Amino acid sequence: MANSSNKTLACRSFWKAGAYEVSSTSNQTLPDGLESFDFDRARVHPKFLHTNATSHKWAFGAIAELLDNAVDEICHGATFIKVDKTANQKDGSPMLLFQDDGGGMDPEGIRQCMSLGFSSKRSKTTIGQYGNGFKTSTMRLGADAIVFTRAVREGQETMSIGLLSYTFLRRTMKDDIIVPMLDFKMEGGQLVPLVYTCLEEWDSSLKILNEWSPFSSEEELLQQFEDVGSHGTKVLIYNLWMNDDGLLELDFDDDDEDILLRDQSNSNTGWSRFHKEIVQHHISHRLRFSLRAYTSILYMRKFTNFKIILRGVPVEQVNIADEMKFKKVVTYKPQVGVDSESVTVRTTIGFAKEAPVLGIFGVNVYHKNRLIMPFWKVLQEGSSRGRSVLGVLEANFIEPAHDKQDFERTPLFIRLETKLRQIIVDYWKENCHLIGYQGSTGKSTKATPQKVQPQKSPRPNMASPHDSSKYGANRDNGQENNTPPANPQAEDEEVRSMDSVDPNMIHTLTEENIELFSRREGLEARDTQLRQTIAELEKELEEVRTKSAQIAAELQCRRLDPSLDNLANQNV
Repeated sequence: MANSSNKTLACRSFWKAGAYEVSSTSNQTLPDGLESFDFDRARVHPKFLHTNATSHKWAFGAIAELLDNAVDEICHGATFIKVDKTANQKDGSPMLLFQDDGGGMDPEGIRQCMSLGFSSKRSKTTIGQYGNGFKTSTMRLGADAIVFTRAVREGQETMSIGLLSYTFLRRTMKDDIIVPMLDFKMEGGQLVPLVYTCLEEWDSSLKILNEWSPFSSEEELLQQFEDVGSHGTKVLIYNLWMNDDGLLELDFDDDDEDILLRDQSNSNTGWSRFHKEIVQHHISHRLRFSLRAYTSILYMRKFTNFKIILRGVPVEQVNIADEMKFKKVVTYKPQVGVDSESVTVRTTIGFAKEAPVLGIFGVNVYHKNRLIMPFWKVLQEGSSRGRSVLGVLEANFIEPAHDKQDFERTPLFIRLETKLRQIIVDYWKENCHLIGYQGSTGKSTKATPQKVQPQKSPRPNMASPHDSSKYGANRDNGQENNTPPANPQAEDEEVRSMDSVDPNMIHTLTEENIELFSRREGLEARDTQLRQTIAELEKELEEVRTKSAQIAAELQCRRLDPSLDNLANQNV
């Protein structure tokens, strides 16, 4: 067994792992005297693997890329994607597992997967399109990844293994990205190695895999196919990245049915205890650090024959539109270009079910069924306008950024932002009274004794502290620099109500909201009083226990020394 300490990087923090000196001289010699054969390689320096992966500011965005690959396999029969923790056989360290039962990859397919910039998925339904997602996502989550895939093409069953190891490339000072691979085929019921040039090359790939992967022999490598089935793919990511405190960035221990992000859940400062409890249970907050919460809204339409199985438990999908009340659908036709086909965009808008107690707001923008921008705040925070208003739309007419966590700030996107702002403001003016606000021509005010402060939190695309988004400042404060003005008049719009509201109920709803706020204040006061009473009772109980202990000790002494009883009787 190889010394595991020599098979990890000295720096396990993702944001620092790319800071190392590059040798000015070429080093093409493989370790342990291996010959340098014509391995499958991308002709770029290994440092590019890390640089390329920095496009993912948020670890969950990288996980979403790998989920997209499995979802794109639904058309090839995929019914599930498993995401779980497993252990490295060599050193016991945690590994991140992704496994699906899709069509798998033949030898050519896995080479395309592990090459840079190749994609065959340019269709109206598939999510992946840049040919870069596997490399950026795996290298963002850990230093190394190994792929096992089985496929059947034209009646021929093949099995392939590929290793993308930043650790191997760094520790051996390579100046090319070398990707060792092994291929097998079934022939006459027997598993036969596929050798393309010479057997020595195949043996050299096997030796690198045994030395730098979690498995020490060909037998251990092939055992990984036992639960893959007749077709499918398994990805193991190991040497997972750590934070600056030396802890794994991904937390597998706090919740056995979830994968959490450390240091992402304590961002609600300035909230009362009452509201903090409500916010912390809302999906707009939990998606920042809970993979289960994030994946529950990751896809707009619910799957019929496909499941995301996280830590052994299927994820229950949530449709944001189902979490609204007083819903409307606004349909409009954006100007996408002179030579482009006409498109129609349907935006579902409404108040959050928790309104007005909870001030969560924002628009969830999807692209080809995939969530790109969750709870995007197109209005300024701190304003009562738009409070508790949620929106959902699928914007297939604009292209997402490479990390699929944002859109490029093109004129088309800016027009969409302006249109959504107008839709929300119009909806608020027409319907804010339904949740207890009094609308006016200038601004809206709350008709309650106490006004709850709106939520103050960053856009939940979860950019890391290292992110310096060139868009963020302008979007959050509503500024639009060097952008063409939108022309709302040029876009056809139709509004359709999805909830029928009885006008006679408006006054009743307002009064009920005021009553709820009053009851809340009373309950909070009652809670404080009960806590004080409990503290007093606990103090009295402690005093009684002390006296009881003293009496018990005295009785014990008397049992051991009967003369004390006689002395006590004499005193009496």
